[in-house]
Amino acid sequence: MRANLRQIALLLLLTAAAIFVHGYHPYVEDAEIYVPGVKKALNPALYSANTDFFLSHAKMTIFPHLIAGSVRVTHIRLGVALLLWQFAAIFFLLWACWRIGQLSFRDSLAAWGGAALVASLLTIPVAGTALYIMDQYLTTRALSTPATLWVIVSAIERKWVRAGLWLLFTGLIHPLMVVFCLAYVTLLLWLDRTPSPSNRPQLAAVAAFLFPLGMFPPVTEAYREILETRSYFFLLRWEWYEWLGIFAPLVLLEWFRRLARKRDLPVLARVCGSTIIFGLLFFVSALIVSVPPQLANLAELQPMRCLQLVYVLLFVVAGGFLAQFVLQRFVWRWLLLFAPICAGMFYAQRQLFPATAHLELPGIQSSNPWVQAFLWVRDHTPTDAYFALDPNYMRAPAEDEHGFRAIAERSRMADRLKDSGVVSMFPLMAGRISRPPSLNGSGAITALPGSSSRTALRPDYPVPFSIPRCWSAALIKE
Repeated sequence: MRANLRQIALLLLLTAAAIFVHGYHPYVEDAEIYVPGVKKALNPALYSANTDFFLSHAKMTIFPHLIAGSVRVTHIRLGVALLLWQFAAIFFLLWACWRIGQLSFRDSLAAWGGAALVASLLTIPVAGTALYIMDQYLTTRALSTPATLWVIVSAIERKWVRAGLWLLFTGLIHPLMVVFCLAYVTLLLWLDRTPSPSNRPQLAAVAAFLFPLGMFPPVTEAYREILETRSYFFLLRWEWYEWLGIFAPLVLLEWFRRLARKRDLPVLARVCGSTIIFGLLFFVSALIVSVPPQLANLAELQPMRCLQLVYVLLFVVAGGFLAQFVLQRFVWRWLLLFAPICAGMFYAQRQLFPATAHLELPGIQSSNPWVQAFLWVRDHTPTDAYFALDPNYMRAPAEDEHGFRAIAERSRMADRLKDSGVVSMFPLMAGRISRPPSLNGSGAITALPGSSSRTALRPDYPVPFSIPRCWSAALIKE
């Protein structure tokens, strides 16, 4: 059954409710990597230095050009465009979850249960991967995740042209996540056939496809230092409760698979079975990467990112069973389940961003002093200014991980939080992560690590009072 206007309206309301619960922060965390790429596409004069720290990602995806193109075509402000794209991404995610629920349960109520549970848990941590189902800001994952689910929907319905188009879009948006999408759909189709020993080599081929060993440069000392800051790359460094986050979903899915077989729900049984094998396959892959130190150069593959899809499908299935057999059509039961979940998720987000409004909407002035200072920099300094900040500025009190590049639209020296994450994916950039600049007795900048000898630093832009741990300077070519 296709979605009618009433169902589309309900999905739109569910999307709005999800944003209200989980918040919206367009320039925090990884937005420091993605938004500058969009702004650079809109205005090539921006960011005079250190562009590799965001263009390295931007060059591998159509994401910045897609967002920038939508701004040019519609003539709306970028802030509004980012919000609309985020809304659309969550809407298509929930629509795909609803559709998978329909196909799996053959029941409208179960479909709504799955979509509602996913909506209420969008920002739940995915085990030890440092991922959410959906971030509070627009990223490539925000588009690749719903696209992956629509590939699965199309594969279940055997709409191969549509599946191919969604798969192509996923690859153009996120070249890494499309590997997980392709692996999952391969397993889904493999389980649709009669299992036999002759099928097993096909499964092994999927695993072999994931490890093109020659593509990864050897590990240098500088890169190894960066990897040490990314414990989530390596399974053996995960906490016990993060390991629980690997296997508990798979155990639940096995239980759901058996229930599905008893109730003659073949699509649901196949989805559960595919997800279990998918999770185990990448778990083994992650162990291969984690254990031998010689394979540390494969860490950037991050095989446990598979858990993002595992969690989404788990919540679709769990929500479907809850709706069909527990919640049913009793409104008070739905409220009893979802009100505490949403309240808990809302509270968790407020703890993550305590000095920032829960919804950072375009056109509304921010009360965060760091954001105000970054906006001051944007409005009062030359476009080609280069700034040196504390490499750990994002961890400062009340900073709430707002990105300087994304907001101020100016270049800065590399930091040790987000830019080191970029280096973890692009090892050849290792060694360019900054340490605090040396200062003379008066506190003025005298040297900037990694800068050319043919430069002069001019510290004539006073640091806004709200940034006590920040240095600033313009980089002037002689």
